[in-house]
Amino acid sequence: MEENFRDSIATINEEGKRAWIFPKKPSGRFYRYRKWVSYGLLLFLFAAPIIKVNGNQFLMFNVLERRFNIFGFPFWPQDFHLFVVSMIIGVIFIALFTVAYGRIFCGWMCPQTIFMEMVFRRIEFWIDGDRGAQKRLAKMPWNGYKIRKRLLKGLVFFFISFLISNIFLAYLIGTDRLIMYITAGPSQHLSTFVSLLIFTGVFYFVFGWFREQVCIIACPYGRMQGVLLDNKSIVVAYDHKRGEGDNGRKKFRKNEDREALGHGDCIDCFQCVHVCPTGIDIRNGTQLECVNCTACIDECDEIMEKIDRPKGLIRYASEDNINKKSKFTFTPRLKGYTAVLTILTGVLVGMLFLRNDIEANILRLPGQLYERKEGNMISNVYTYKLINKTSTNIENVSFKLLSHKGKIEVVTHEKFEVPAQELSEGTLFIEINNAGLDGDKDKLEIGVFSGEDLIETTTARFLAPRSYN
Repeated sequence: MEENFRDSIATINEEGKRAWIFPKKPSGRFYRYRKWVSYGLLLFLFAAPIIKVNGNQFLMFNVLERRFNIFGFPFWPQDFHLFVVSMIIGVIFIALFTVAYGRIFCGWMCPQTIFMEMVFRRIEFWIDGDRGAQKRLAKMPWNGYKIRKRLLKGLVFFFISFLISNIFLAYLIGTDRLIMYITAGPSQHLSTFVSLLIFTGVFYFVFGWFREQVCIIACPYGRMQGVLLDNKSIVVAYDHKRGEGDNGRKKFRKNEDREALGHGDCIDCFQCVHVCPTGIDIRNGTQLECVNCTACIDECDEIMEKIDRPKGLIRYASEDNINKKSKFTFTPRLKGYTAVLTILTGVLVGMLFLRNDIEANILRLPGQLYERKEGNMISNVYTYKLINKTSTNIENVSFKLLSHKGKIEVVTHEKFEVPAQELSEGTLFIEINNAGLDGDKDKLEIGVFSGEDLIETTTARFLAPRSYN
């Protein structure tokens, strides 16, 4: 097999310029399955910022204010370790599926592929027509017909890009704030509106011009699969043994005995190439550009049905399955990834169950020493910060010493309220009799109470005169 196809990519011609790809409109059972999966994921994408659980947006990633909602659970900067563990689990999950099933994430679940193939490309088929009509339109001189087509497609693409930008903005700042911005008008929030237009331009550029090059050039996942795949990984593969036969491919001729002539089932119709959204020839083997979209499987199955040959010339299969007829096995690599994934998932679940509803931090005021008071009492001044991670207000909050005898006085109020998903901070004094201290820097355990209920404990250092006994 010649390997010169690996010297360049399908989107670059011999002169080094952009080679525009005009894929044929796909059809078939896998394409129907992909549509169901894609539209389900699109529905989730558009619904997640709207759905609320206990008053919390289902998904929100407010990076600017460092506030996150994941599945309705609010997360603060203090919970960043949970977010990191979640991201590691996601990476290992993708790696596990890549080892087992190749680049299936790209073809079935990646937002770039879903928007490109199931939204923008389908609109393009509706406006410009199928592969042949698009190629004729591209070669056509600029006239009224072409201008109307290009203008209509550009306006629709821009509108959808603007809609996608608004959805992503809802994930960043929250749906409620986005609706408030829209109601107030762009002039009241000009910087946000300008940012929205910039992201709209980025999406328009990606889906209107850059397109499949995101998967081929920009996305690192295609390079990762070269490390993760092996001969046992199930990918979209061409059965070269059956397709080539002893004497290679040959165009189809009616009533010809191909087996007697030693030719394989591949009739060299190039339909698998024409339907490929990245412009590759799957018959050359597994390639970086292949996103496992299965369009070539559907197209080849349709051709095989027309020439009365068995389907599956292109199918989901491993290299060992094609060469050795071996079945899929759970390899040591898969077992290792599964074990790590299971352990990390267990750790994350445990962390979520142990996660407190309120985060308390009490620190000595910088630069302040202790103060002597009557009755051999020593006083220290502290600042406190309480973060309410729940969707309800925490009322009648007070502090009590758990490790020592003494008293805590909160400046301005004895008991107070911490609003839902808000931060409450202030100043407090702690007084302890010097006789009850063990040294000059005792460790205090302080309880945070809501009424009579202990809701959190924290520690702080208490500074006192040094004892020389």
